[in-house]
Parts: sequence; C-alpha cells; structure tokens
Amino acid sequence: MNGTKKQQFKNGLIKGLPIGLGYLPVSFTFGFMAVSAGLPVWLAVLISMTNLTSSGQFAGTNLIISGGTYIEITLTTFVINMRYMLMSLSLSQKMESGTPLFHRLLFSFGITDETFAIASTEPKNISGSYMYGLITLPYLGWSAGTFLGACTSGILPETAKGAMGIALYAMFIAIIIPPAKKQTPVLYVILISITITCLIRYIPVFEFISDGFCTIIATVSASMAAAYFYPVNKKEDE
Repeated sequence: MNGTKKQQFKNGLIKGLPIGLGYLPVSFTFGFMAVSAGLPVWLAVLISMTNLTSSGQFAGTNLIISGGTYIEITLTTFVINMRYMLMSLSLSQKMESGTPLFHRLLFSFGITDETFAIASTEPKNISGSYMYGLITLPYLGWSAGTFLGACTSGILPETAKGAMGIALYAMFIAIIIPPAKKQTPVLYVILISITITCLIRYIPVFEFISDGFCTIIATVSASMAAAYFYPVNKKEDE
C-alpha cells in the first residue's frame, strides 16, 4: 500500500470506524444478556476482549449459563468460529511480504466478518499498519458495547430485559433472511439446521443430546449437506 505507516494506519482507522459503531448495539446486547443471566460484569467484558466473535460468544456464553460441559463449549465455539481460520489464511496472502509472524497472529485475532470483507477488497497488498488501524475501532467498539450493556443490566426493568432477549433473535433472523432469499444454498442450510434441531429437541429418543451437541450436529450436518449438493464451480467462481 502507498503512503507512510501513519497514513496507512489512519486509513485503516477510517474504514474501521463504521464497523466499530455497528458493533456497539450488538455487543451491548451481549453484555446485557450475559450479566442478566448471572455472569459478573468483568467476566462479560473479558469474554468480549478475548473472543471478538458475536455468534460464538452468544453460543458459548449460553452454554456456560446452562451448565454445558467443557467439551460442549469448546466444540461449539470451534465449529462456529472455524470460518475465521479460513479468513486468516486468505488475508495472509494479501499481507506485504516480510510481515512478521507475531503481527500476523495479532491480525488474525482481530479479524471479523466485516474487517475481512474490507481488507479482502483492497486492490493492493495490505500493510501491518493498515491492519492495526482497521481492527482497532471494531475491537474497542465491541468491548465498550459489552461494558455498557453489562453495566446497564442492573438498571433497566424486567420488561426491558425481556425485550432485549427478543431483540437478539430478531437480529439473527435479520442476518439470515436476506441472503436466504437470494441464495438457494443459504436457504438450504437454514432449513436443514432447523429440521435437525427440531428432530433432536422433540423426538424422545434424542433427549440425551444436550443443547451444545445439538448445535454442533446441526451446524456440521447442514454444512456438509450444502457442500455436497451445492459444490463451488471453479469455472464460474473465476
């Protein structure tokens, strides 16, 4: 990338600003719900500062609250967050040559769906300064939103707490419905996941399967089915 390190860092900050602002309400919800469910404020904030992943945090924290086992929590968060491994490997090809491994590891920690989308569309190779700028405000926004939501949990009335719970489900629905309308594979994955979850939840023979393993089974099964029935056509992708 052209420009000095300071200019590159500033450019990254500018592009990361709307992402950081967008993370505030989502992380606010996470902090609010985590503390409302019994977690201390410091733990909710620590989870956000060391994870930086919305769906993985919500799923993992729900398992913690419901008394899930360590293996359930580990496998669930691993499966949900596996995509970040692929994103990191992809962005490593765009990093300027000579970027130290230590910095690459820090960048991989700060990668989210949104920061990956911004960085991957850069026309030229990206520098370490740019990446530090890009991930700074999203990280601060996610952590700050969690803190504000956690601190607010003890102030708002019970009716507001219930509304926040509904808002979370509405947020996830808003995320999956638009792409499901445009892409058949996405709709296919959603329907398979719902079907498997309902079968495990309501058929008595599967009652021994916990919520954590139910999520793992539904996620992996739906992903494998989509990969089999809707493989990527390399010629079309090119």
